Order: sequence, then structure tokens, then C-alpha cells
Amino acid sequence: MSSSVESSLIVDKTYHLAVCLFPRVATLDYQGPIELLGCFPSDLRAEPNSHLQFFKDYLPPFAIDVEYISHSEDPITPATGPNVLPTGTYEGVMKSGKQFDIIMIPGGPLTNPNQVHPSLLQFLRQQAPGVKHILTICTGSWILAGAGLLNGKKATTNKSMYTVVKESTKDLNITWIPKARYVVNDDMKIWTSSGVTAGMDLAHAFLEYLAGPDTANSLGNLLEMKYKDEGDDDFAALYGLV
Repeated sequence: MSSSVESSLIVDKTYHLAVCLFPRVATLDYQGPIELLGCFPSDLRAEPNSHLQFFKDYLPPFAIDVEYISHSEDPITPATGPNVLPTGTYEGVMKSGKQFDIIMIPGGPLTNPNQVHPSLLQFLRQQAPGVKHILTICTGSWILAGAGLLNGKKATTNKSMYTVVKESTKDLNITWIPKARYVVNDDMKIWTSSGVTAGMDLAHAFLEYLAGPDTANSLGNLLEMKYKDEGDDDFAALYGLV
């Protein structure tokens, strides 16, 4: 194998993505999408002997580097699974002035915007003007609504919590879509998905938007994933929403 990095692994752009963490976060909400969006980071692209050499024909001309941000540097106890160690804090990012390109907001049992740490909402409000894309999974859209960033937008959420979320945000100008695996706003900035595993469908669609269908499908095939389209939602009827 060559000792130098092959040209197909060199990137012309790196997107910086922040995953928002909080106690009792649902790990699959973000870990599923990150398996797809975060599997070709810049550090691995720069390693001559990286395993990415074997998948070079599938890689986009950009990298996505992921950071995991929380209200504290202490490990986060998620809803299930092992503790998660953040790489930074909301306060630290705000003080540094760093701007992320993509923000991902997962859900979980404590996603009520009145229960998450206030610095998370402050972080979202500070980042919103400059961020290129915001992705929410499951009830992460409730947090985004609580930050005031879904006003005038359309969105969806976990169908088991749909009625609760819609009722709690009834005074906001949000168009909640009951039958949707995920929802993309017309300006392509805010993407919201239904519950948990729907985040993988959103991630596939988002990668297709960034890199095209060939790249999205090829990387999806490496994960042996099946994916649903935006309106392919079985759970709206199950929960009596349509």
C-alpha cells in the first residue's frame, strides 16, 4: 500500500458537526446517523494506511468531523448504554466563538426544553444564524422549538410523543407534520425526523443532498442499511394521527 495519501482521500472541504448531549439522551438517535455521516472524518482521510483506502471509490470530496457537546465536561449518562464523554461544553463553544456547520439534536426522555440545561438552548440560539444545517432526531425537534428556532417552520417528531409536543408548542408558529419519516424545510437548513431509527433515514437523505445519491447509497450499503423516504411513515396511523 502506498505510503502517501491517495488523491481520492484528500478533501476540499470539512464540515464541523456538533452533537448535542444531555442527561438521558437516546444514544441511537445520534449514533445511528453518525455511523453514516461520521465514517469519513478528516483525520482518517489523512492517514496513509487508513481503512478508508478500501472504500475510496465511495467517499465524497469532503469530510465531516464530529464533536460531542454538553453542559459539562463530566460523562453523560444516557437513557441506555454506557456513559458518554463530551469533547466540549456549550459554554466553552460560546465563549470561543466557534461556529459549527451542522448541529444534530437527538431526543430522549428528558428532551422537554424546560428540563434540558439552559446553556443548550443558549448555544442553539447563538449558533443558529451562522449554522448551515440543523438536524433533529425524535423529540430533538421539541428542544429546537423550545429555543424558538422552529417558528415559521414545518417539522415532525416521534409519533408516540407527537400530540404532547404539538400541544406544548401550540402558541408557536410551527407546522407539525403527522405523517412523515422526516421533514425538510424549503431552504434545506432545518431537517427533523420522526422517532429514533428515523434518524438513519434522515441521515441518508442529508448525505444524498450533500454528496449525491451514488455516494449516499454506496455508504449506506456498507452499513447494510435499508432506508425510507420522507413520506414513508407507518407510525402516524399506528398512533391515530392520520
